[in-house]
Amino acid sequence: PVLRLLEAQLQEQRREHEEEMEALKNQVDLMQEELEKQQQAFLQTLQLSPEVQVEFGLQQEITRLTNENLDLKELLEKLEKNEKKLKKQLKIYMKKVQDFEASQTTAPVERRPCERNMQVAVPRKEKDFQGMLEYYKEDEPLLIRNLIT
Repeated sequence: PVLRLLEAQLQEQRREHEEEMEALKNQVDLMQEELEKQQQAFLQTLQLSPEVQVEFGLQQEITRLTNENLDLKELLEKLEKNEKKLKKQLKIYMKKVQDFEASQTTAPVERRPCERNMQVAVPRKEKDFQGMLEYYKEDEPLLIRNLIT
């Protein structure tokens, strides 16, 4: 029983290995075909006149820059979308702060001085900050009030 189990596992591993080798061989073949196409294009480019070579090089550079430009536009759109989302969140938090402050004016007088002496300690590390802050949910009103003041 144990020998059969080990034998079955070995056959399964062998089958997986063979499938992986086949996939890698196909990938190598595709890469070789692509390399041959690039080499042929390069040799054809070398046979062209210098003016045509320059034009061909410029076309390739224009294509590269266009693709890079499209990537940057996509990134810009993502950042603008994120900015809108963050502005919405800021408005919501500002409203919460206003509501919280309004509720504090109705709170007993002896409770307020105690809260004013509390400060939120935020550990600082030398790194690039991305606008994110970690805090406990129960500290949110105090954190918002301290951020505004």
